[in-house]
Amino acid sequence: MTREFSYQYRQDYLLDLSKDVQDLVVVGGGITGAGILLDATTRGMKAALFEMQDFAEGTSSRSTKLVHGGLRYLKQFEFSLVKEVGRERAIVFENGPHVTKSEPMLLPIIKKGSIGPIGALFGMWLYDKLAGVKDKEKRRILNKISVQALEPFLRDDILRSGVYYYEYRTDDSRLAMEVIKEAIDRKANALNYCKVTGFLYNGDKISGVQVTDLLTGNTYEVKAKAVVNATGPWVDETDAFDNTSRQNKLLLSKGVHIVVDASKLPIGQAMYFDAGAGRMVFAIPREGKVYIGTTETEYKQEISRPQITKEDRNYLLGAVNAMFHDIRLNPEDVESGWAGLRPLIKQEGKKPGEISRKDETFVYPSGLISIAGGKLTGYRKMAERIVDLVSQRLQQQYQLSFSPCVTDKTPISGGKVGGSEHFDQYVEQKVKEVKLPGWSEEEVRKIVHRYGSNCDLVFAITNSRIIAGHGLSPARVAELEYSIRHEMTVSPLDFFVRRTSAAYFDIQTVLKEKDEVFAYMEQRLHWNSSISTKFRLDLERELEYLTSLKK
Repeated sequence: MTREFSYQYRQDYLLDLSKDVQDLVVVGGGITGAGILLDATTRGMKAALFEMQDFAEGTSSRSTKLVHGGLRYLKQFEFSLVKEVGRERAIVFENGPHVTKSEPMLLPIIKKGSIGPIGALFGMWLYDKLAGVKDKEKRRILNKISVQALEPFLRDDILRSGVYYYEYRTDDSRLAMEVIKEAIDRKANALNYCKVTGFLYNGDKISGVQVTDLLTGNTYEVKAKAVVNATGPWVDETDAFDNTSRQNKLLLSKGVHIVVDASKLPIGQAMYFDAGAGRMVFAIPREGKVYIGTTETEYKQEISRPQITKEDRNYLLGAVNAMFHDIRLNPEDVESGWAGLRPLIKQEGKKPGEISRKDETFVYPSGLISIAGGKLTGYRKMAERIVDLVSQRLQQQYQLSFSPCVTDKTPISGGKVGGSEHFDQYVEQKVKEVKLPGWSEEEVRKIVHRYGSNCDLVFAITNSRIIAGHGLSPARVAELEYSIRHEMTVSPLDFFVRRTSAAYFDIQTVLKEKDEVFAYMEQRLHWNSSISTKFRLDLERELEYLTSLKK
């Protein structure tokens, strides 16, 4: 019987891995590591992944949540990057339409702005060409009257015209999770809260990793023919375990987003607007809220918990207030938010906003392969290049042969819905079919949108005995139980922040449900007192921080 992807089987997974030899071990469970794991597994490699936090807890749950074509990189003349990520976004959308959706975007052209009418016209034409934009999603140039009809709150005194185009919005943490789950379904292994604390060597060549389970303190050795470091902001720190590696490669840039209720910023579609000093800001509607970002400042503090400062918050509030009339966002309007770190490759004399977003691969004499930089949108292509390199090495050293990359045509977990063009039809059919006691139509719809073709597994749980008597709705318990059984959810924060994003977009419900969810998980997963205390403190600390953003 295949084991569930569950906390309950962690020790079994670790013991099995310590007795075996992997073709590839991936260090880092963000979108880059997830993509490498899936690519390797689809080619026939025996592969495992270790993440010291929760999956996607770092950069991959703290982005602008767009699988976008990189319009801004035209200004830096990075035409090849725009071409690659522009075309990749269509693949990401097709393979997981439940976690990615086409999003209309308005770019207002303003007086004395960083983008003028002629530059916008040429830039969007070039963008459409490079990114291979579908005909129905190609840019439309709008006059001032048309822009005002779409967004009447835009300031009349500075508005000149606008561009209407399309980007792709994603749930970044769920995208990473679905990629990992697809790899798990194909017999890969992945574990969160397992920190790689060193490398194993055979002579002067890497032959595996030393892993500490941070929940138990137990340490394991996992042998591997190849090791890839895909730890994002921690790449330098992880590379330091290997004395042949190059150090101090990264410049970390902090990006901040804040969340307000849609009633406070009633925009009709996503917007990308001028914030002055050559900076641009997104305002993106989602689930009755609008999130606003991002900032870009060099970061040299604690990597694991970057914070939103009052200066960050006030900068974004000021950018919105300067663009719209009769909109006056105040600190008390901020309901939630997040700060993330971009791991950029250092370029002498350049500020974070000027540094290329291209990924770079480092291959060391020990055999360690590290990857840093890159964009969320380009994760699949980055993975393809890394696994090509690993495949060549395993062929040369071990005479092993593996298939070519197929992930461009591999739907991720939950993505088996008949293609992106049929997803809306799939949703409506499920809403029509599923009638469960205690469930509203809205709850059914939300589950189908979030879990795609895995939704039936969630619905099936509501019929089991485990569903009753917890002070939570049947829909909430089914979703929580699904995440425990099939998504390696370990703590309440895993569930509230990364499996559902409720801490960002529905924080009042989180504050209401937190004790019931905590009690359910504590009983269900048989936490000991130390783990229970840790998770309680982590939950209270995070919610206190999020609710303090308005002060």
